[in-house]
Amino acid sequence: MAVRHRLIKVSPQTVWSVLADGSRYAEWVVGTSGSEPVRGQWPQVGSAIGFSVPLGPLRLTNETVVRYCEEGSELGLEAQAGALGTARIAIELRPWGEHCLVVVDEHPLQGAGGLLHNVGMEALIQIRHRAMLARLARVCEEEARAERPESGQVRRRAAHDMGSGRA
Repeated sequence: MAVRHRLIKVSPQTVWSVLADGSRYAEWVVGTSGSEPVRGQWPQVGSAIGFSVPLGPLRLTNETVVRYCEEGSELGLEAQAGALGTARIAIELRPWGEHCLVVVDEHPLQGAGGLLHNVGMEALIQIRHRAMLARLARVCEEEARAERPESGQVRRRAAHDMGSGRA
């Protein structure tokens, strides 16, 4: 089983807001180039997002289905990869002080992926997860920066409020 973790220096709520937006899947999942909700209300159980994977001049489309969801802390996905079969992907968010420890656990469920699963495949999944978690961290940290007002704006606003008689 390919299990990988990463400490992301934002709150678990910020990480969850990214995971809970099905249209942002391609921003952090390695290998995808587009995603959009196709069924249900992501990330409710049974909902799905469609995604595409470019392979040279070809573009393969598949979907990822939510199989388990504990809002704010756990997301269980089944990614469909055509002839390669399906994979189970469990994402767990753990508060770690003021930050979030993200744990990803993935393994094949059905199809050729399960038959071909070996130590070499594990190593490739680990490399993919390292890149995926780095992308997720970048997206989440950018999200957190966008939500915070710049310190200069806060100071200017405070000075403006003092000068206008407001406190």
